[in-house]
Amino acid sequence: MAYPNQLCLVLVIFLSIISLSSLPTSAIISKANVSFPIHSSQLVENLCNGKEIQHRRFCLKALSTPEIITALDTTQLGTLIMKLRATNAKATLNVYNEIINKPGSPQALKALNCCVEAYRYAILSFEMVSSELVEKP
Repeated sequence: MAYPNQLCLVLVIFLSIISLSSLPTSAIISKANVSFPIHSSQLVENLCNGKEIQHRRFCLKALSTPEIITALDTTQLGTLIMKLRATNAKATLNVYNEIINKPGSPQALKALNCCVEAYRYAILSFEMVSSELVEKP
């Protein structure tokens, strides 16, 4: 992986975290016209209480969607989380594509194209992980 691609990937991950943390849960899944329950499933609770999770409240909020809290096992939970990430990445990719279509400097266009490629790669990765969790739990 060339240096600019590494930089873009780091930028994508950083922007994903920042964009998710600044949005209410309803904005994360913009097409869902439902109210989010306050309580999450035990699987989500266990995941968000793990040692690796630094922002427990954000984890619970982001994963308190009707579909995710009904997950029956860790494989289904992982699959649903990857699908959520793919959906979020697609929404962000659409924003980047809209920005690219507006006039701007060549340097900005080059950076945006790098980010677009990184998001395309991320979407494919999320979808691949999601399908592999089903095939090889």
